Amino acid sequence: MLLTFELEGGNFSKAGYASSQVKKVLKQLSVDPRIIKRVVVALYEAEVNIVAHAWRGKVAAELEADKITLVLKDEGPGIPDIAQAMQEGFSTASPAVREMGFGAGMGLPNMKKNVDELDIESRVGVGTTVRMVTRFRKEV
Repeated sequence: MLLTFELEGGNFSKAGYASSQVKKVLKQLSVDPRIIKRVVVALYEAEVNIVAHAWRGKVAAELEADKITLVLKDEGPGIPDIAQAMQEGFSTASPAVREMGFGAGMGLPNMKKNVDELDIESRVGVGTTVRMVTRFRKEV
């Protein structure tokens, strides 16, 4: 099953829509609630990053019997130093984004903590692609 969503940079009212829809589907599939929480936290953080930093982006959630693969691709400024961006507390969020309560520099570290695999590719001035995989087992 493949679910897709589009995100618009700066539109914080839509951040979280993809994660809420994915959560509904995972619940319907009787995925362990602990796994659902991990997936939703990682996806929400990724959505907020696109809304806060990029011009636009797309989310693809591919559900398989044993895992979910999330791919988020944006058009934006890119990440010049991914290792630095992965450090807790590092943020390039604008003052306006910080005033809304975002941009604490925990997004990428929280994503990494909540998934089994995280891969980030970025080109400055072009955009960023984030791939996250979380494995699960349906409860019987």
